[in-house]
Amino acid sequence: MTARVREDGETVAGKGDDDHFHDECGVFGVFGHSDAAATAALGLHALQHRGQEAAGIVSYDGEHFHSHRALGLVGDNFGSEEVIRRLPGTMAIGHVRYSTTGDTVLRNVQPIFADFEFGGLTIAHNGNLTNAYTTRKSLVKRGCIFQSTSDTETIIHLVAISLYSTVVDRIIDAMRQMDGTYSMVAITRQKLIGMRDPHGVRPLVLGRLGGAYIFASETCALDIIGAEYVRDVEPGEIAIVDKNGLRSIKPFAKMPQRFCIFEYIYFARPDSLVEGSNVYEVRKRIGAELARESHVPADVVVPVPDSGVPAAIGYAEQSQTPFELGIIRNHYVGRTFIEPTDRIRHLGVKLKHNANAAYLKGKRVVLVDDSIVRGTTSLKIVEMVRNAGAREVHMRISSPPTTHPCFYGIDTPDREDLLAAHHDPDAVAERIGVDSLSYITMDGLYRAVGGTPRDAVTPQYCDACFTGEYPIPLTDQEDGPVPLQLSLLAEQD
Repeated sequence: MTARVREDGETVAGKGDDDHFHDECGVFGVFGHSDAAATAALGLHALQHRGQEAAGIVSYDGEHFHSHRALGLVGDNFGSEEVIRRLPGTMAIGHVRYSTTGDTVLRNVQPIFADFEFGGLTIAHNGNLTNAYTTRKSLVKRGCIFQSTSDTETIIHLVAISLYSTVVDRIIDAMRQMDGTYSMVAITRQKLIGMRDPHGVRPLVLGRLGGAYIFASETCALDIIGAEYVRDVEPGEIAIVDKNGLRSIKPFAKMPQRFCIFEYIYFARPDSLVEGSNVYEVRKRIGAELARESHVPADVVVPVPDSGVPAAIGYAEQSQTPFELGIIRNHYVGRTFIEPTDRIRHLGVKLKHNANAAYLKGKRVVLVDDSIVRGTTSLKIVEMVRNAGAREVHMRISSPPTTHPCFYGIDTPDREDLLAAHHDPDAVAERIGVDSLSYITMDGLYRAVGGTPRDAVTPQYCDACFTGEYPIPLTDQEDGPVPLQLSLLAEQD
């Protein structure tokens, strides 16, 4: 996606213009809590790493649904008592967004709400529906009127035209027509609903807080409110909470589980439990495997902060090499930092990172990072480390080469822009200026996350970004992206 210009003249960088994968979205739901909206806001705050473009909360007070959605961060939009007061009720759902489909404008911000004959329904979705455009075209031909470019709205229209009587059966009917990945939360006038796609690609957990039930993308959202982690919502499960408690149904055909392996590498917060495993510990194991596979004599192991830190610790421990914070990150540089001149733009990496020269000068340095996408940031980091006096620079990556884009809820560049798709490790090493470069192997990664070595017939995870083997049909990609007639880029919050 290239840079675009809004009607007010401001340049808007395309999502793929920087050099990192972006988190997808985060969802949160609560039932039976007197401060449901405030609880949801806290949960979303813990999930902020999963999406920083927009946030929304919808609550229900027994008579009316109340909604507040806004562009920007959770703290900026839900930090005031006045906003929370306008969201009364004992159940609520919330969403933080980094868009993978649809522009970043207010009408695409979730949760999405609709009024039906049976009452209101509001949905928040993490994932990507891979036949949403195709389904949308058929719905438009039937007379459905779309108000957004989000794939999630397709679910609302399928629920609306379903001939089933109950809201749960209508949702099941809708999701049986959709391909792709989803962890979703929804509320009706009586129910909180949490569900995962049959492959279980995206995470969703169940928790308890006193008498209240909680759904969240990660366990760190339970921790922030003092809730107890109960279990993961299972692939293909619909968990329903109402005044009678919790019940579970599994209405979809059983599929091989294909949890996104990149959640372990980068997306999930290090303090979360993912599929029963502590993410921080898994990342340390990935670093240890990386050291077993490709260690070189070195004086110091340095993480590229912050995502490379746990793997670098594991690498240092396994290789018995000192670990140092040789690069310091500035946490106060937002994604919207204005870069008004070419000179400032060229120095962009130094806005976020600075070399800790005292621990680099004259040293043989192993840099550990989670991935290489375009390679532009890696090039600048390596240049910065060399300018600080490093004698040798070796790069170690805690994921296999990223050779294919993700279509399941992660914003990635096109394949033509993925450096490893067109260059072997030696060529990549030459382009980014390191003395050597190694990625963890697929088998090493599988061992680190607790699986058996990868079997090409029955892989345990979704690893399409490394292998190009997509486990779920990519219907909308067969003829290329479907253009939408409505440009929403100029809409203002």
